[in-house]
Amino acid sequence: MKIVRFKAAGKTRYGALEGQHILEYSGTPYSTFKKGRRRWPVKQVVLLTPAVPSKIVCVGLNYRDHAEEMALPIPEEPALFFKPLTALCGPDDPIVYPALSSRVDYEAELAIVIRKRCRQVPVERAREYILGYTCLNDVTARDIQMRDRLPSRAKAFDTFCPVGPCIASGIDPNVVEIETWVNGERRQAGSSKAFIFPVEDLVARTSAVMTLLPGDLISTGTPAGVGPLVPGDRVEVRIEGIGSLKNPVIKL
Repeated sequence: MKIVRFKAAGKTRYGALEGQHILEYSGTPYSTFKKGRRRWPVKQVVLLTPAVPSKIVCVGLNYRDHAEEMALPIPEEPALFFKPLTALCGPDDPIVYPALSSRVDYEAELAIVIRKRCRQVPVERAREYILGYTCLNDVTARDIQMRDRLPSRAKAFDTFCPVGPCIASGIDPNVVEIETWVNGERRQAGSSKAFIFPVEDLVARTSAVMTLLPGDLISTGTPAGVGPLVPGDRVEVRIEGIGSLKNPVIKL
């Protein structure tokens, strides 16, 4: 199932993506989620971020090859940081290139969407608390990150967290292909088979620190191949079994 959140006829709605149409559902995927009868052509709606989190938890250096390209040691436990909710944007929303930076990078990532409240979840039960998975672009002002030696400011700009287009269930998140395309050219390619910490481990370790709530996102890190964007680019994150998240890059 591919769950979408969308706006149509002036109202925010949930539904299931079925080809070029969306079958509307009542309720939310975190409570009572009931199939309706109304269908909407995708071209006639606005797709929104599929989740509305209370927090966006990101994992740094969850791929050995990315740690190596950044000349950083392989972590012994997940390095967690946060993106602010104001960084969220949806499919086709513009990524705004900030005046404070001269180097903005894409980072394609698989994101976990939490289904229900969880705290101190054991690894073997982690899947019970996952609604599904979505695409996330962990946009980063790389020059600022290098100066600060911390990720927080570099990853916190408004629009620096595109998410979408859907929440996909029924996939094995630890074996999917992840790519970034810029202006139709593939720039990044990897597989979650190379995770240092698999999805179940990330849910367990994160919930050992903080209570996770329905809709919260855990972004699982990016493979090697990160690189720069410039205003005028169109960046696309593709993840096997989920779909494609596209965003233009602009400068105000």
